[in-house]
Amino acid sequence: MCDDCRTLLDISEFSYCLCDKKPQRLPPEQKTGKCGRCHGPEGAPKLSGLYFALPYKEKALTKKLIHQFKYPPYLKDLAKTLASILIEHFVISGKNTNEIWENAVLIPVPLDKKKLKSRGYNQSEELAKELSSVLQIPVISDCLIKIKHTKPQMELKKEEREKNLQGAFAVRHCEKGDSPTKQSIVGKKVFLVDDVYTTGSTMNECARVLRGPKGYPGAKSVWGIAIAREE
Repeated sequence: MCDDCRTLLDISEFSYCLCDKKPQRLPPEQKTGKCGRCHGPEGAPKLSGLYFALPYKEKALTKKLIHQFKYPPYLKDLAKTLASILIEHFVISGKNTNEIWENAVLIPVPLDKKKLKSRGYNQSEELAKELSSVLQIPVISDCLIKIKHTKPQMELKKEEREKNLQGAFAVRHCEKGDSPTKQSIVGKKVFLVDDVYTTGSTMNECARVLRGPKGYPGAKSVWGIAIAREE
């Protein structure tokens, strides 16, 4: 992407809560990713918070970048450009600190085998790899897996999306010593990486699985990282 096109992108310098409607801008000093409304016990998101760089609906360029990254012509190399946009967001929002990235791992949202075979790569994994090279945080790509074929989320309403994803993800053998890539997630701050955050159904289901059932050791917290957020 040329410099002129990049200047058209409105990269956010703020963080927002997880509320579906009118998400609130969070104070720069706030360490949690939720406001009082989305932090409530009833139906509270399992996700701890979300970092995203761009609004999805406002710019045609944003949609084009993400679409060509995921669909024909399958521009896999866009991962580097999109990761740099996220890094810029972290810097200008004051979130690129040792405190935030300490004891952290990056985990891409997985694809089912059929979609992975058709695309040839997982766009979330490619993005995570590029972020890892800059942030110096390890990527764990074989821990969170998709075990059930689901309908495309874009075709469904919010309630249908949540039902569609129930039982779709699982955590596979992530204890230390399994292999160099299967590092333990127990007690870690996990950053889930995906391209677009819409209703949060996908990331929240992944977060639920990564945290594990009550009384079972899992991730300490699970945050989301997305190129764009759709509202």
